[in-house]
Amino acid sequence: MNTIEAVCEGGIFRPLVPPELFDGQHVRILLEAPGEKDADDMLELAAQVYDGLSAQDVDETEDIAFSRKNFFREREC
Repeated sequence: MNTIEAVCEGGIFRPLVPPELFDGQHVRILLEAPGEKDADDMLELAAQVYDGLSAQDVDETEDIAFSRKNFFREREC
């Protein structure tokens, strides 16, 4: 079994390095996105969101995040 890196462009997978296959050869492709995280990884990352912030910083951040009054307000550029 060989592993190759590829990019998806318009629904077609283009290898980043030419594979050692002959034209017309059938292959089975297992897709795995680099950096894909499982649920435990995501929870660990989420737990780190407030690392290094003071209690006041956490409160201010949560006030902004949970305030819905500005969600649909038009902003000037």
